[in-house]
Amino acid sequence: MTVSRTVPQCAPHQPKPEHSGATAILTLDLGTKTGWALRQTDGTITSGTVEFKPGRFEGGGMAFVRFKRWLSEVSRFAGPIGSVFFEEVRAHAGVTASHVYGGFLSHLTAWSEEMEIPYQGVPVGTIKRHATGKGNASKEEVIEAMRRKGHAPVDDNAADALAILHWAIDEEVVK
Repeated sequence: MTVSRTVPQCAPHQPKPEHSGATAILTLDLGTKTGWALRQTDGTITSGTVEFKPGRFEGGGMAFVRFKRWLSEVSRFAGPIGSVFFEEVRAHAGVTASHVYGGFLSHLTAWSEEMEIPYQGVPVGTIKRHATGKGNASKEEVIEAMRRKGHAPVDDNAADALAILHWAIDEEVVK
C-alpha cells in the first residue's frame, strides 16, 4: 500500500467561527488509487492518495479489506469523524472501473453505517463547478484550483478530494 500525504504550503484552512467545535471531515475520490482529504478538528487540512491494488498472489477482495482497515486507521488518527463525502460517479469508462468503484462505495457506506458517520456523494460536475467555475473542468484545472487555495495535491485524485472538502465547508454542509 502506497500512502502519499501533502500538507498545504500556506496556513491551514481555518474553520468558520460557527464551526469551531467541529468534528473531522473526510473526503474521498474512490478507486484503486483513492484520493483523500481530511480536515481535522483544529482546522488543519491534509491530503494525499493511497493505493489499494491487490498484490500478484492476492484475491481481488484484499483491496477492500485494506480499504476498510485504512478507513479505521484514519478515524483513529483524526479523532471523531463527523462526516464523509465522496465523489459520486454516475458514468464509468468501462465495466471494470464501474465494479471497482461500486466495491469501494459499498465498503465505504457499510463502514460509515457501522461507525454511525453520515456520508454523502457529491456529483462530479458539482465538485468541478465549485472548484473552477466550470462543471466540465479538466483534471489539470482542478489541480490548479487547489494550488491556488494553498494546497499541493500529489495528483488529480488528491485534488478531487480537496475540492470535495472545500465544497462541503463552503456550502456549510458540515458543522
